[in-house]
Amino acid sequence: VVVAVLVVAGAGFWVWHEQPSFCNAICHTPMDAYLPTYEAEPGQAATDVWGNEVANASGMMAAVHRAQNGTTCLGCHVPTLSEQIGEGIGWVTGNYTYPLEEKSLEDLVAARGIEPDQFCLNESCHNLTREDLIKATSELGNYNPHSPQHSEQECSSCHKAHRASVNACTQCHSEAYVPDGWLTYTQANKLTA
Repeated sequence: VVVAVLVVAGAGFWVWHEQPSFCNAICHTPMDAYLPTYEAEPGQAATDVWGNEVANASGMMAAVHRAQNGTTCLGCHVPTLSEQIGEGIGWVTGNYTYPLEEKSLEDLVAARGIEPDQFCLNESCHNLTREDLIKATSELGNYNPHSPQHSEQECSSCHKAHRASVNACTQCHSEAYVPDGWLTYTQANKLTA
């Protein structure tokens, strides 16, 4: 009976571990600000991880990926054992920042052992190549953010998960297209981060 209870409890814990609610439960207090950005509804107002008002959550990739594909936190974040132990010790000792610092694209790809483009451009997520992206956004003409006019950019230069995405082209080109829910470079620089 004890073994059966432990097996069922372990399986239940593992299923819960895969859910976004796990990420801000018990010892994940530093992540409390992240769950609302994940649960935000695209097309509606929200608040980003830093407490900034977001007019349209369609610019927050965590919300969009949840709404469109049901992607959970672990769809993007692969926690390493050493990272989890370090965060656990930080929480127990109270030695952590709030909200927890955002993971950079470099952190996310290092955990998976892949190249930056493979993080988003893969068979499971966006089954595209850079060339496919350029063609898909060709209607943007001279301000196509996927076209490497000023060198190739990482996806994270514009696409943000837990805050409004930013069209980096607007740093120099104020007339560049800014999708609904996104910010211009100038707007983004005025926010708390």
